[in-house]
Amino acid sequence: MSTANPIPADLLERIAARAPGYDAANAFCAEDLDELRAAGYLRIGVPAEQGGLDLGLRDTAAVQRTLARSAPATALGLGMHQVWVQAARSVRARGEAFLQAVTDHAADDHLLAFGVSEPGNDAVLFDSLTTAEPDGDGGYRFTGTKVSTSLAPAWDVLSVFGKDTSGPEPVLVHGFVLRSDGHVAHRDDWDTLGMRATQSRTTVLDGVHVPADRIARVLPVGPNQDPLVFGVFAAFELLVASVYVGVAERAVELAVDAVRGRRSLDGTPRSEDPAVRRALADAQGVVDAVALQVDALARDVDELVDHGARWFPLLVGTKARTVDAAQQVVDEAMRVVGGAAYRNDAELARLARDVRAGQYHPSSRDSAARTIASALLGPAR
Repeated sequence: MSTANPIPADLLERIAARAPGYDAANAFCAEDLDELRAAGYLRIGVPAEQGGLDLGLRDTAAVQRTLARSAPATALGLGMHQVWVQAARSVRARGEAFLQAVTDHAADDHLLAFGVSEPGNDAVLFDSLTTAEPDGDGGYRFTGTKVSTSLAPAWDVLSVFGKDTSGPEPVLVHGFVLRSDGHVAHRDDWDTLGMRATQSRTTVLDGVHVPADRIARVLPVGPNQDPLVFGVFAAFELLVASVYVGVAERAVELAVDAVRGRRSLDGTPRSEDPAVRRALADAQGVVDAVALQVDALARDVDELVDHGARWFPLLVGTKARTVDAAQQVVDEAMRVVGGAAYRNDAELARLARDVRAGQYHPSSRDSAARTIASALLGPAR
């Protein structure tokens, strides 16, 4: 694993300094994107021969952890671009080339985003409420509503998928829309408790046309082990989890700094209080456990380890466990620091809001439990 971080320390400091303002104004992290793009961040997973750093999923997860310690919402939102870059890398490593256009876009510093999630669709990648109407030439027109579209104000390339019911069996169609295509509208409706700078707005697809050369995959409805599904799923679950590891790490760091700077009325440093020491030791242990899980699975993706049918239970379990652990750690840090952490302008208060977004990203705790139970006991009747 590389120890060098491609994001310069002074840039991370500027990103951290801007984070409170984006949160307070409910604004997209535009300056962060501009500076990160100029620093080559969008190309970190692109092969060296195309001008990138050739980072795999493990090293990219480490970058995301570091970025999240400065600005969780920036890391989460821009992490959607890195999910696509790593999905393309996974597909390529497994002998396929159908996501080469993704790598080419990233090499040109184009920002990639996801138009996948839909209101009321808990099947995520395995079914769709969006209509994909064939154009007769191998392309499709997509009509439907997507939610939680991170990077809505700024993406250059948006992935879309929908269901084609025109044939004997319905199929799921995956393609890519360019900003210049039109027929895509974003509602200005992102006003959430936390992770505000992602600006993950509702997206309306109004018959947007995707020509045949931008249709990446056509798959059956329902669960499957296609390289696209695996690549997206593995990168999404682990890169999202890595953001919440970073949030938890930062919460412990803030709590340590706070207790070192406080004394009791009798002059005893709060850092010598046995209860405080135990609480922070336990919190660090929780962080270490999930950090190692995320790192190990990301390494296994890079090294083409064959976990077979265990892959999906491992991925969903790790993501769900990590976001629960991060929330536990942030809450404990708030408790240890005391009333100062409850102020609206306190960084820990912002982390306490940001960390709660983790439970809403696929896979949820309940969805993860169903996947793991099915692996153990077979599908429920």
